Amino acid sequence: MMQQYLALKAEADDCLLFYRMGDFFELFHDDAKIAAACLDIALTARGEHEGAKIPMCGVPVHSAEGYLARLIKAGHRVAIAEQVESPEEAKKARGSKALVARAIVRVVTAGTLTEEALLDARAANWCVAIGEAAGGVAIAAADVSTGKFEVIETDAAGLTAALARLQPVEVVAADAGGFAEVATCLRGRGDFDSSAGEARLKALHGVATLDGFGQFSRAALAAAGGLIAYLDHTARGQLPFLRPPVCAADGQCMAIDAATRESLELTRTAAGARAGSLLAEVDRTVTGAGARLLAGDIAAPLMDRAAIEARLAAVNWAHDDPGLRDELRTTLRALPDIGRALGRIAAGRGSPRDLGQLRDGLGAALALGQRLDKLTAVPALIADLAPRLRGHGELIDLLTRGLVPMPPIDASAGGYVASGFDAALDALRDTGAGGRRAIAALEAEYRERTGIAALKIRHNGVLGYHVEVPARSADRLMAADSGFTHRQTLAGVVRFNAPDLHEAALKVTQAGAHALAAEAAHLEAFTEAALANREGIAATADALARIDATTALAERAAEGGWSRPTLVDHSCLEIVGGRHPVVESAVAKSGGRFVANDCRLSESSRLWLVTGPNMGGKSTFLRQNALIVVLAQAGSFVPATSATLGLVDRLFSRVGASDNLARGRSTFMVEMVETAAILAQATARSFVILDEVGRGTSTYDGLAIAWAVVEAIHEDNRCRCLFATHYHELTRLAERCDALSLHHVRAREWKGDLVLLHELADGPADRSYGIAVARLAGLPPATLQRAKAVLAKLEAGKAKTGGIAAGLDDLPLFAAVAQVEETPVDTLREVLGGMDVDAMSPREAMEALYRLKGLV
Repeated sequence: MMQQYLALKAEADDCLLFYRMGDFFELFHDDAKIAAACLDIALTARGEHEGAKIPMCGVPVHSAEGYLARLIKAGHRVAIAEQVESPEEAKKARGSKALVARAIVRVVTAGTLTEEALLDARAANWCVAIGEAAGGVAIAAADVSTGKFEVIETDAAGLTAALARLQPVEVVAADAGGFAEVATCLRGRGDFDSSAGEARLKALHGVATLDGFGQFSRAALAAAGGLIAYLDHTARGQLPFLRPPVCAADGQCMAIDAATRESLELTRTAAGARAGSLLAEVDRTVTGAGARLLAGDIAAPLMDRAAIEARLAAVNWAHDDPGLRDELRTTLRALPDIGRALGRIAAGRGSPRDLGQLRDGLGAALALGQRLDKLTAVPALIADLAPRLRGHGELIDLLTRGLVPMPPIDASAGGYVASGFDAALDALRDTGAGGRRAIAALEAEYRERTGIAALKIRHNGVLGYHVEVPARSADRLMAADSGFTHRQTLAGVVRFNAPDLHEAALKVTQAGAHALAAEAAHLEAFTEAALANREGIAATADALARIDATTALAERAAEGGWSRPTLVDHSCLEIVGGRHPVVESAVAKSGGRFVANDCRLSESSRLWLVTGPNMGGKSTFLRQNALIVVLAQAGSFVPATSATLGLVDRLFSRVGASDNLARGRSTFMVEMVETAAILAQATARSFVILDEVGRGTSTYDGLAIAWAVVEAIHEDNRCRCLFATHYHELTRLAERCDALSLHHVRAREWKGDLVLLHELADGPADRSYGIAVARLAGLPPATLQRAKAVLAKLEAGKAKTGGIAAGLDDLPLFAAVAQVEETPVDTLREVLGGMDVDAMSPREAMEALYRLKGLV
């Protein structure tokens, strides 16, 4: 047995091996130590191997899913080794002492899960492969729980942003490639061959050409091939359902880098939680599929104005008809997740209950489609979705007639095919029921004949049906003429058989076995019928998700008094009464009122310099405008009285920073890296929010950097930008930069206390109120007095010298001095450094000397 285990373990490679032994999955050696610690279960020992005790632990098969979930969450991969023959088959084939054959039937990883209990119903479960070829980079991403399949053309610089959007649970890359740092699993380079990838894609979808799916670069084919090979490896030849790949065109979505996503907390907070993010605040979906779709919409705001307007029109339609919205949401709330049910069925892990979910979900979708057909003035997006809700009548009828109303999860015990669907099956069930009635009658007859009131007829997997009596009454049945045959003696009870019981039991057993076989055949037929229409079912699931996301956004807009944004072709951002949705909710819960503010960026005023005290609301103002842009281009109403914007191609946020010790970066270094990315990538159509650039270093260095960054954004990038700062010296730039305007968050001191008004006003702040904020924070009075004395001294010196920005007015603007400094080149030193003197012949040394003399 241990030899078989070790052979399977070698095949499992770096996975933990679940080795099936009867009703348990057992783990041995180091796997047992790891699993016992992770699962908090007992670690025991079994036998010896090479003179040492074998560590061992196990989990019951019937509850294995829960243990798998914990192992996968802890970052482990698990190979499942199942018994692929029965003990009887093993004995018949190889003798009485033959070991039951086992084989790895599946490798369970974070990105290949389909089980309902192991997945988050409201989050997509992306498995990603990175492909490289011909100097290009691409990503292939699949959610095997629903069959979604995307191919994203990118480059090395855009890879991080693409991964940040998808938030994959598993990343696969070639072991010889350049992306091992971001990968969770490395595979052989052969899996990522572009020619093999093209062949795999064609074979997967049964096509002779990929032209119908779009144009694929060699890198895209390499990524898709690598992903399919990995999924085939983990599924052991039972590939999950993958829909035709969707090619993501460059510029189709707003570009948002990983730092900006983290800063704005779009779908996760900085701590990694969903609660507190923009998504959590907006999400009013009533289905898991709708929640997953909405998360994808917010993670990838659109750049296609027509597509955005279509989404907005649908939200507006649902917003303006509360009665219809409530009706649709009530219907959707009762729907099962048919997309994931289909994924389990296609992966070979479906159950009768999954088929029942398809029946119920498709039936409700059909009724919903018929309801939508009766409506007038339906927006184009909803009108396009309605036909996808229909077309499954034949499958719905088959599953309605064939399945019981509440099918079980476990098919092994039968009982899921409805009565009246198959007359032969009904007859077998009647035979079995008749046999069971006969057995019940025999029990009563035996009690009367023997006079043993405690006599019972029982059943188990070893003896089958048998008579069981207390040990004290067994003598009567032990008599030779009793008609009973002794089978087994246990503590307190004795078991017997009888000819007439055996005959009745045989009828029950045979009828039951034949009934199970008949039901299994029907289950296979039902499954084939569902898979034959899997593309249509997936399209229906998508349509239901879009209706849910649309009505959810309408519900959120109605709750918060949000307004429909207006999209224009020119570059602007005009927001009246804008609010931060997450902060507004938090303030409302504490009984306060959020102070709304306007933002009017235009060609003549595209860069706002915002000053004011800490805690005055600068960062909130910056973030809320970025979030409004995200929501608008995702197709949502926005938390504002009105909003008009030109489409934003790239969104950048440098608000707050923390160090990255693992990569050797200080807080200031992280800040500079993010700022450098903005200056290198922002275009005239981008929107940038910058908060306290330069604060992580000395005052002079910080002011110099902030000054140069403001000039660069104004003169070179020419994008819409909100720039918050405590460097009041920067306000001088308003005299020299025609598109820069000054604003501040209002604050007042009243009877020695600082009152933060959180209102934005024109012009610069009169002072920073830093000591007043320190008082609010609870600094000791003595420390505050000392700070005031030091401040007075500093301000006196500042008045005499003209301040730390003295003389900057004489500098030319950024564009006039933005020439790349040339590094002096010492040619003589370079040549000398490249010489290998020890390897020179005398003649070569003489020639080198003359060459050096010539350089001098």
